[in-house]
This record gives sequence, C-alpha cells and structure tokens, in this order.
Amino acid sequence: MVADVGTELLDDGRPAYRTVVVHIPRQSGKTTLTLGWELQRALAWDEPQRIAYTAQTGLDARRKLLDDQVPLLERSPLRATVERVHRAQGNEAIVFRTGSRIDVLATTESAGHGKTIDLGVIDEAFADADDRREQALLPAMATRSHAQILVVSTAGTDGSVYLRRKVDEGRLAAQDQLTSGIAYFEWSADLEHDDPDDPAVWWSCMPALGHTITEDVIRHARKTMSDGDFRRSMLNQWTVSTERLIPPTSWELVCHTDAEPTGDLFFSVDVNPDRSAASIVVAGAGSPNTVEVIDHRPGVSWAVDRVVEVLAQHPRATVTVDGRGPAANLIPQLEQAGVRVVSLAPGEVASACASFFDDVADTKIRVRRHPGLDAAVAGVTRQVTGDSWRFARKDSTDITPLMGAVLALWSAARRTSRLVVPKILDPWSA
Repeated sequence: MVADVGTELLDDGRPAYRTVVVHIPRQSGKTTLTLGWELQRALAWDEPQRIAYTAQTGLDARRKLLDDQVPLLERSPLRATVERVHRAQGNEAIVFRTGSRIDVLATTESAGHGKTIDLGVIDEAFADADDRREQALLPAMATRSHAQILVVSTAGTDGSVYLRRKVDEGRLAAQDQLTSGIAYFEWSADLEHDDPDDPAVWWSCMPALGHTITEDVIRHARKTMSDGDFRRSMLNQWTVSTERLIPPTSWELVCHTDAEPTGDLFFSVDVNPDRSAASIVVAGAGSPNTVEVIDHRPGVSWAVDRVVEVLAQHPRATVTVDGRGPAANLIPQLEQAGVRVVSLAPGEVASACASFFDDVADTKIRVRRHPGLDAAVAGVTRQVTGDSWRFARKDSTDITPLMGAVLALWSAARRTSRLVVPKILDPWSA
C-alpha cells in the first residue's frame, strides 16, 4: 500500500508526493520497502537516477546498504541488473547497468554539495536532533522536478526533533486529506488508551504480525525489554528520553557547531570491539575544555596513519588510548611511528567516563557537534563493575566517538589541573 500510493505519478510524470513519510514499528519490513523503492527508481525510470541513502551516521548507512540491502539484491532475480558494488570506505555504492546508482551519503549539511539527487532516503530519522540530513538533500534535488524524499522511521523520544516535525506535518496532511505534496503512513498504538500487554493492541499496530513476527516473539519482547523500549520499538509510541544515560537536554547545552579546542591539545584514538570503526578525537585544555571528533570512519587500518598525519602538526602532543580496550593493539604501531602514547588502566577509564558524565551534567565542557558522537551519546549504556562504572560497548552501537572524547578530555583535564612543583635544590649537592 505504501509503495502503491507513494510512487503515484501526476499526468506530467512527476511524483504526486514530493515527500513520503513512513512511521512504523521495528521489524515491519522497512528494509525491503526501502530497497524496493530504490530499485524502482534505478530500473524503471527512463533516465539514470541518482539515489542517496542515509542513516543515523555514515557508518550506519554503509552497514545497512552493504550488509542488509546488497545481500537481498544479490539473492533476487534483479541481481543481473547490477553492474558493480563499490565497497571502499567513502565510496560505497550500487551501480546498475541502466546508469543509475545508489550512494551512501554522509549525515552532514554539506554532504550533498555538488551532487544531483533524484531520490533521497532518510532512514532511522528518530536519531536526528536537527534537519541536517534533509538540508543536505534538498539543494541537490532543487533542479530535479521529479525528485522525492522517503523518510522511514520508528518513533523517537523528545530529542527526535526532525522526526517529530515530520510526524506532525504528516498527521495534519492526512487530517486535511491532501492528495499531493506529502504522503504520510503511520502504524502505532495509542499511548494513553491502549494496553501494551493486550495482544489485540499488537495486532492493531504491527503490520508484520502474523507474517514475519509471531505473538510469542512479541510476548517475549514484552518480558525482556524495558517498558519504554517495548513501547517505542514494538508499538511505535513516542517516549521520553529519561531512559537515556545522558539526557538530550544536558547534551544540547554542551554541544555547539562552532566549538573549537584551544590551548594545549590532547588527542585520543578508540576502536570498536568488532573492528568495524575507529575514531580520532582532540580536546583542548582551554577554558572551558573543548572536544572535537577529528575523524570517524569504518575499519581500523587507517587509524595509525591518520594519527601520525594529524600529530605531524603537533609533535609534542600525546595520544590517549584505553590500555585494555580494543585499540590497545595499536599502541606498538603508534609508538614505533614516534607517537607519545598515554595508556589508561581500567580504573582510569572508569574515572574518565564518570568525569565526562559529570562535566556534561554541569556544563563544564564544550563539544563540537558531530553526528557520530550524537548517535553514540544517544545509544550508550552503563556497564557496572563493583563500585564503579564505565560506558558499555555492546550490541551494534558504535561509541568510539564518545570514548575518544572521554579519553581526550581526561588527558586535557589532568594537564590543566596538575600542579607544577618547583624543584628544590639540595644545598649540600654543591
């Protein structure tokens, strides 16, 4: 139904709906819907189409395109339409024999500059605290009269500013029975009146139930998930963000688009446990301490060379690493390259995490806005060990930008708080 209505064309061949919003529970087949939409553009239009796929971060978009969509395509009869799949980082794309292509687009406002885009996909829009993804797409679509934006997402929290606006606009359009401009589709349970334990409620708002999901699966999810996660993921209900470890209101107060590290600079590098991504971060020991993500990319092999390149401009700077973490194996390579490495013990890492948490709550630091860091802060949880805790590395959440910020700020704070004690000469030494 969504594809049938959303791809309607006017008499002149233009899409009836410039924007299509699909607001739906998880595990409802949105990957298949999204891929089908992209393929319809790539293969069924008369001229080659440029399709841009985006997710919470560039890394997430890369994973979804290459790990989810490409395998589906390769197992289908349409695999014969593919000329090539580009997997190199920064150039991920599916190129078709028709001349069309699907590219991964970064989640920055300038990502679409210099490009022409016919279909822009904004997946997992709940993760966006602003309009940056749409702002990257719109200028690249301005000269394309047949262009279209597809927004697909499960419900968010009070920090999901962009999706909230799209939902409000869509509901109003549906209420006004608009038949052009924006097409809006929503499956959700009523937050005030529907009982989340009632299977009848599940059947009312889960289009996949009875097809790819069973009642037993939902019943198990209800028992094992937190109430907020279940309501948001399975019932597509909006929740407050109090369950987030770092509340979005606190995070917004320390984030600035123009924040720039000043004073003595301290660098860090962090790696995901599955080696899928790495981040390099810098913190300045100015007033207040300020942190910025320098680089955040898929893979790990690039990290050492990039650190050496960055530190060539700062030969006296240090790089802080979690000495027992996934980046520990980079330490010998960094030291061999002449980099001064500060290796933190587990207790120091826990202390650094707690200090970062407190500094955000007390607005003692400034953070340069970065989508990967925003996503890490939104998804991170706490790992408790004894009487201490640290940010947890689990599931598919990439927290390398966050851990990089934690480590770099720890070094910057230690530098600014360290007392320089004058050396007292032994009078008898003469």
